[in-house]
Amino acid sequence: MLSRRDFLKLASLVTASAALSSCAPVYRRLAGDLPIVPWTALSTNDFLALNRITFGARVEERARFAEIGLQAYIEEQLDFESINDLACDLQLSTFKTLNMEANKLEGISNELFDGYDREKAPNELRQATFLRQLYSKRQLYEVMVEFWSDHFNIFMDKEKEFFLKTVDDREVIRKHALGNFRDLVWASAHSPAMMVYLDNQANEKSHPNENYARELMELHTLGVDSGYTQKDVMELARCLTGWNVKEHFWLGDFVFKEDIHDTGEKNVLGLSIQPSGIKEAEQVIEMLVAHPSTAKFICTKLARRFIADDPPQELIEIAAQTFLNTNGDIKSVLRVILFDGLAFAKPKYKRPVNFLLSTLRMLNAETDGIALHEYLVRMGQLYFNWPTPDGYPDYNEAWQGNLMPRWQFSFALIRDELKNTKHNLQSLLDVSSTGILQDDVDSITSLLLGNPLERLARNGIIDSVRTAGATDEETLQIIATSIIASPAFQWR
Repeated sequence: MLSRRDFLKLASLVTASAALSSCAPVYRRLAGDLPIVPWTALSTNDFLALNRITFGARVEERARFAEIGLQAYIEEQLDFESINDLACDLQLSTFKTLNMEANKLEGISNELFDGYDREKAPNELRQATFLRQLYSKRQLYEVMVEFWSDHFNIFMDKEKEFFLKTVDDREVIRKHALGNFRDLVWASAHSPAMMVYLDNQANEKSHPNENYARELMELHTLGVDSGYTQKDVMELARCLTGWNVKEHFWLGDFVFKEDIHDTGEKNVLGLSIQPSGIKEAEQVIEMLVAHPSTAKFICTKLARRFIADDPPQELIEIAAQTFLNTNGDIKSVLRVILFDGLAFAKPKYKRPVNFLLSTLRMLNAETDGIALHEYLVRMGQLYFNWPTPDGYPDYNEAWQGNLMPRWQFSFALIRDELKNTKHNLQSLLDVSSTGILQDDVDSITSLLLGNPLERLARNGIIDSVRTAGATDEETLQIIATSIIASPAFQWR
């Protein structure tokens, strides 16, 4: 039996081999016979597509995809409410704070704010987010929840966000993730969590605070290069004076405070706004969500998430026109981006969350998620922990460093050293194992990389491990660890 040190040494050698060290995955059919495995063989384009619309395809998802095809699979995922997700819901049944309210009547203990320490609600929300992404059958919906959580980013460690964000996640992001963009922005603009995070509760007529007004245009709708001016920001901030959060009775509720609202005339992006209280900012929001610059900005971000860092401009233009034609219907826009764009998809470097989840999902891992948060901290993507309002970056170069925690995770996972976490690699292999080591290695590489390695490369890796005295079981564990830690697996 290999010692922990020898196991680590061998795995690091295999990881560095030429067969596993490409700078990006090779999306083509590799030479050699494909084994008969319990997961369905997919074309390279289909394997890529599945890894864009899920957090890493499970065996049963690969089979379903192969059965009904790309378009039908996407439509099935878009109709997320028709997908039975009871098993995932049961995983979350013990998280009592997820369905609590943030408000309370002064002097009466109630819901999120009272009766819980500062860590209870944030920890449950983070754990629930991870488990949903891991176990939910509504994968495209969860991918979109993550997308909008970045787009309308809120740093959960600021002030009262430790309890306000739970409601924002439920009533803003999750409620509208595959709905209508106008409704999503509207809900966010009336969210106490967003008001507090971007300091609009400090926005009053005597001392206007422009933080939320700026981000509403720059990050949430128009985009930074859309042509608005500093004057537009200040005028919108004046419209937003009085948009606030209750502090005493029903703490955590949105409220409009007329006494601190600027009642003068305003002009935003050429739109003359007459005094009308809360309706002034709402009028601007209606204009922003229907603006052509907003359509282009949102569709560019979606195409970047699903297609490539530098997505085709033609695709963005078609998607943006669909956005305008459907008044911001998110499903309609996604149909364009996924149906028309996936054929042009380029390798995307896995962000830490996607790296962890793709590993766990492909290996049918069982976990409560708690031990994984430590690794997300080390890798730099703990949920709701990005301090600035732009959200976690979505460019390859932002994540192509800090590889040591990824290696440590792959090693600990395969060795079953993560608390309350167990992979099911052997159970997967047992379904169709021929008893021949080479076939099992082909199965592992096909499972994790989409295709087996070329025969000579595979045999060379096996020989290097067996020469060191590893058993067949250790050899499979070492190779699985090496694949997960390899450069090839870091891309999707």
